[in-house]
Amino acid sequence: MKKLLSSVVVAGLLITSSFANDAKTENIKHNAVIKAEQKAQNNVEVLKEAIKALKATNEAYIFLHKNQKDKALNSLKEAQKELNIVLNKPNAPYLLPVNVTMEANEYIGTIQNIAKQVKLAKVAVEKNKLPLARNILNTLKSEIDIKAINIPLATYPDAIKLAIKYVKANKVKEAQDVLAMALNTLVTTNTVIPIPIVKANDLVIAASKIATKDKKQTLKYLEEAKKQLKLAELLGYTSKSDTTYKMLADKINNIENKINHNKATKSFFDDLKAKLKEFKEKAVSVISK
Repeated sequence: MKKLLSSVVVAGLLITSSFANDAKTENIKHNAVIKAEQKAQNNVEVLKEAIKALKATNEAYIFLHKNQKDKALNSLKEAQKELNIVLNKPNAPYLLPVNVTMEANEYIGTIQNIAKQVKLAKVAVEKNKLPLARNILNTLKSEIDIKAINIPLATYPDAIKLAIKYVKANKVKEAQDVLAMALNTLVTTNTVIPIPIVKANDLVIAASKIATKDKKQTLKYLEEAKKQLKLAELLGYTSKSDTTYKMLADKINNIENKINHNKATKSFFDDLKAKLKEFKEKAVSVISK
């Protein structure tokens, strides 16, 4: 997997001392992003067999263009062999990644500044200054983007099999057409992971671990979790979960109230963590092209 360096997008006002958190809170947030990137990288594994199959397919297409049928046939058989290795694996994925890039863009402007940026973008659109509007809107994101080019396992192997049949039948043009179609069916997927929701999730987990030991730090973690959820909401990240931003905020407020009154919080933390985990998982969006 190719990994681009995480970039920090400064939208409008830079972070101020009043907005900054204590070192422990910042550490939780920083590590949350790192863990999310590592998990994303592990979940999107580039298969060497898929890369070899794609390379062999391209070689076969070139050989056919040169009317070198024997070489084309050997390349096609090589592609077929590599794909069969994947097909025979348990739980073979529908899409086989052959190239993956990952980039993290983190919004560090204030929550209050988002509305100003949105207003500026609207004004730019009204004045038909679309490049300016795009530039403004591009700063209003805080996410990990994973872009992958994939071989569709449902159709690609059959295309290779058919091309082999055509080459053996001396139907070079038909074999070329099949390979061209197969190469054009590569699927691009873009997975978006909202960073503020990832941070909120880890902050709540961290808070639950010290709730009975450090009341002050627990409240700091929870307060920042609420800020991160609000940030995610204002940046437009949605979730397919039945849980809502308001519901999560209410649950955090309830826990804060119980902590302030020295009441037990374990069951409430368990409920919040379960809801937030589901919310986070269903907030991840995958777009296929």
